[in-house]
Amino acid sequence: MRPDTLAPATLQKAAGAVAALLRFEHPADAVLRRFFREHPQLGRHDRAFVADAAFGVLRHLRLLEHFAQGRAPRRLLIAWLLRIQGLSLRGVDALLKTDEREPATAMKAAPMPAMPALRYSLPDWLDARLASAGIPDLDALRAAMLEPAPLDLRVNTLKARRDDVIATLRASDWVASPTPLAPTGVRVTGKPSLEKHALFTGGQIEVQDEGSQLVAFLTAPSRGQMVVDFCAGAGGKTLALGALMRSEGRLYAMDTSEKRLANLKPRLARSGLSNVQPMKLDSENDIRVKRLAGRIDRVLVDAPCSGTGTLRRNPDLKWRMDAQAVTELQAKQTAILAAAARLPRVGGRLVYATCSLLPDENEAVVERFLAADPRW
Repeated sequence: MRPDTLAPATLQKAAGAVAALLRFEHPADAVLRRFFREHPQLGRHDRAFVADAAFGVLRHLRLLEHFAQGRAPRRLLIAWLLRIQGLSLRGVDALLKTDEREPATAMKAAPMPAMPALRYSLPDWLDARLASAGIPDLDALRAAMLEPAPLDLRVNTLKARRDDVIATLRASDWVASPTPLAPTGVRVTGKPSLEKHALFTGGQIEVQDEGSQLVAFLTAPSRGQMVVDFCAGAGGKTLALGALMRSEGRLYAMDTSEKRLANLKPRLARSGLSNVQPMKLDSENDIRVKRLAGRIDRVLVDAPCSGTGTLRRNPDLKWRMDAQAVTELQAKQTAILAAAARLPRVGGRLVYATCSLLPDENEAVVERFLAADPRW
């Protein structure tokens, strides 16, 4: 939506969405879906603006609070329009109330702060951990985390070829290209309507980030093997593993959440896989895990984590997570990895992965595991 077509009422609706998000009671995408259900009168363009603006505020929240001198939703949105979107004071003037014009002028004129955590809208604890992780070109990473994530799709190779999928999407006027690394990945530009596309309903494609797809390739399952996805969740990696297995052998999708496994069912039905066995566990030490000990060819542990590697898609996690939660997660990750390590046969493979950028949840967990278990 161009600024000259943005109505004051739309800005006010966006302020309502921001206010709901800033309570941080639920994940941002769920809050926004509920907001749109409660405001069905919003048209497509208004909904797009509200979503972009609300997530834009979450991405840049700390910096915008600095410019807006507080957390008032309208002031945050005005700061986002002026400082992140680059609109001029004249461009936003028609949207402003009388008492907002002077603060808007101050926001536009304020210098950019030098402190990285403030400039890149990161909590102090998270920025400090990233700074101590030895990441090269840290400012480039900080800046990248402020960008929206691309829409990546995984081609279900049981049903389609990537070149054919890209050709079909382009014929539907989508901007689609191969992902740089994952051989089954397609990157789509923009926000096309995916769920009604025939490729999606027919199971030829699934939404899955390229990094997630690569984890399945690192696990490297083969036809006829016994494979475990130990923290399967809604099954994105399970489906990728099953396709690499050509639906042969046995693939256990384990999780302690019945709700998450229930979300796998419609995806599994679309996929055409017949070798997946969902298994709801009471805990990582469930008796069924013990019965499979030493029999599994490939085990993937995609452990619960802080999600700091998904901040482009889930910017609210920055403000819902803290250092104490990371410490608690480390203990959980260590226990899960130790339990899963009983499963592989001699010569099998165990893959540990998280969606975190923090060494505390990655290298440190693996190093402790290797020190504690001499078999590995």
